[in-house]
Amino acid sequence: MTQHENIQLTSAELAALHQNYLGDTMSVCVLGHFLETVVDQEIKTVVEHALEIALQHVEDIKEIFNKENIPVPIGFTVQDVNKHAPRLFSDPFYLSYIKHMARGGLSIYGFIQPHAFRSDVLSFYSKCLHSAIELNNIATDLLQKKGLADRPAYIPYPEKNEFVQKQSFLSGFMGDKRPLTGMEITHLYANIQTNKLGEALAIGFSQVAQSNKVRKYFLRGKEISEKHINVFSGYLRDENLPVPMTWNHEVSISQEAPFSDKLMMFHFGLMNFSGSGNYGMSVAASQRKDIAAIYTRLNGEILLYAEDGANIMIDEAWLEQPPLAADRNDLAKK
Repeated sequence: MTQHENIQLTSAELAALHQNYLGDTMSVCVLGHFLETVVDQEIKTVVEHALEIALQHVEDIKEIFNKENIPVPIGFTVQDVNKHAPRLFSDPFYLSYIKHMARGGLSIYGFIQPHAFRSDVLSFYSKCLHSAIELNNIATDLLQKKGLADRPAYIPYPEKNEFVQKQSFLSGFMGDKRPLTGMEITHLYANIQTNKLGEALAIGFSQVAQSNKVRKYFLRGKEISEKHINVFSGYLRDENLPVPMTWNHEVSISQEAPFSDKLMMFHFGLMNFSGSGNYGMSVAASQRKDIAAIYTRLNGEILLYAEDGANIMIDEAWLEQPPLAADRNDLAKK
């Protein structure tokens, strides 16, 4: 008898598998179109590898759901992608997108794996983590080989061990501000990178969206990304540190939609979720109060934007309901 036989999925396991199925079916569509339009053979190999991982995830989750007699989510299908549409982004963008996808996977899988207890789910997320690490390493190596790697800034090595002497180390609103710590730089840099990726996606998606309401939503997302990039970049420039490059020039002029509005809206929902989580971690990693306050304020903008996106998806009947706890009050009604 297997270790997981007759053991019900926990709320954590069920919710994670449901969300991952939606995300992986979306990735299958996106990467499938990338594969149809990629030209560079080395980048094509990475796209193929990423697609194989997403397809395997879909099959693994489907198998678990079928064994439990749980309805498999609808997710995204061939109806949500037009593989014959012209490319919307360049080959270098594909490679950077996959690296960011692997980074997101590491965060999500790393969170859920310790909360999994059933042996089959533990095994699944262990494999997911391994695949995400491998994909990140492959994409990173190729980005460096092609001269496309956008590394975080360098700072001087410490010459001796020191302890913080003044409370002003934690300040930043008034008076002299201490230099940024390495971790603060890392989070500012990473959040600029993700916003620049989001800005490029917003530009591309706004060109091909069928609905005017959806198009305006993407253009609003572009404005938010630009604003956040400028805020975070200001902190780096104040320290004479480099700012990550933009991907806007890697967007084509095509106006033929490779993806459905439903898929693109879901994609932005994932980015909003990821961005909000990144800002939350950045608050914890920022010892200067002014930087932590900025993350908190900008996170509020993301949450409002995400809520408006969810409302659009609800209005269009595009938002699949996640697994819910039992409504005991409703069950108690006679």
